Amino acid sequence: MVIHGLNKTTLLDFPGHLACTVFTGYCNLRCPFCQNGELVLCPESQPAIPEEEFFDFLDKRKKRLEGVAITGGEPTVSPDLVDFIKKIKDLGFLVKLDSNGLRPDILKYLIDNSLVDYFAMDIKSSKEKYPVACGLNQLNLSAIEESVKILMNSPVEYEFRTTVSRELHTEKEFREIAEWIKGCSNYYLQSYRPSDAILANMMDDDFRNSFPASFTSYKPEELKVFCELLNSLGVNAHLRGIA
Repeated sequence: MVIHGLNKTTLLDFPGHLACTVFTGYCNLRCPFCQNGELVLCPESQPAIPEEEFFDFLDKRKKRLEGVAITGGEPTVSPDLVDFIKKIKDLGFLVKLDSNGLRPDILKYLIDNSLVDYFAMDIKSSKEKYPVACGLNQLNLSAIEESVKILMNSPVEYEFRTTVSRELHTEKEFREIAEWIKGCSNYYLQSYRPSDAILANMMDDDFRNSFPASFTSYKPEELKVFCELLNSLGVNAHLRGIA
């Protein structure tokens, strides 16, 4: 596994556990609001941490850390992911995996083999607006729909989450998302945070003319209204990072 970043201690990335976070490179989506654009487009330009160095770090922290959160980029595009997770589990750590849901076969394998203890899957927007949110002209949603079903019917803890911006989300989108994931364990809304380093800024003019290229955040009180709406529609919704 090529590791392009390591946050040595976090109380936020793995709910309920003291963990570290590793960052992988590449992604099969081009979400214009993504704030890890360099990891998505050119991870080879980022420093790489040797796997041996990472596992030496973990071995020394067996009595301090409980788990490892794996994020990206998109971890499921890495052919080494399963073996990497097995090595982490062999050391006795819990594993949390972030994913966009485009590889339901991998999610199912990890669940069936008890290799992941917590999943966090992005719900980019409503089904209608999904391609725009993902920066793609066309997107077959069948894989993402399958991943939603797999997680909602699995014994493993999971959450769905959406990074919310005015350009991609209105009441209409949240009503449609609620119909889609009603009955899920947990659904988190997290506010888009303004940044000059979003992926859209790294793309060419054709991309920026085809997809939203700048984003704005809702006020906390507006996000709370969305959250209340979702809960009224049968979704166990929460706000993350908002007082």
